[in-house]
Amino acid sequence: MLDIQAIRDILPHRYPMLLVDRIVELEPDRIVGIKNVTLNEPFFVGHFPDFPVMPGVLIVEAMAQVAGVLVLQRIPDRHKKLVLLAAIEQARFRRPVLPGDQLRIEMKLARLKATVAKMYGTASVDGRVVAEAQVMCKLAEKQPALIEEPEPVVEPAS
Repeated sequence: MLDIQAIRDILPHRYPMLLVDRIVELEPDRIVGIKNVTLNEPFFVGHFPDFPVMPGVLIVEAMAQVAGVLVLQRIPDRHKKLVLLAAIEQARFRRPVLPGDQLRIEMKLARLKATVAKMYGTASVDGRVVAEAQVMCKLAEKQPALIEEPEPVVEPAS
């Protein structure tokens, strides 16, 4: 239902941290996203290079990004908002995710308040669950980037 361009319009993430390639199902309280895992991923260079495995924390991040699409897509002024990860609960990792795998991430809305969403879901490869977790996200206003002006260099008088 949503291609990469539509996802980039909703999420602020960009390469190498954008971990959702496509949204294939979208309902008011449920979403399914796809992450194609390739050997070109930057984390494979240093994460067990002789046995490349997708780090579990990045699987949870991909799950949180899919959840973020569900939350943000319903907000008209979403470009002024961020969905921040507030909590991860009951995370379980069942099997390794390898290059060539396609993660199917299904997230369901458990609770939605004005600024907080709690969701739970699974990540699977070929119909087998590889990870599951509950995530809580906090909706926040985007703040302008803080750019500090450098201190002026004062040279001693001679």
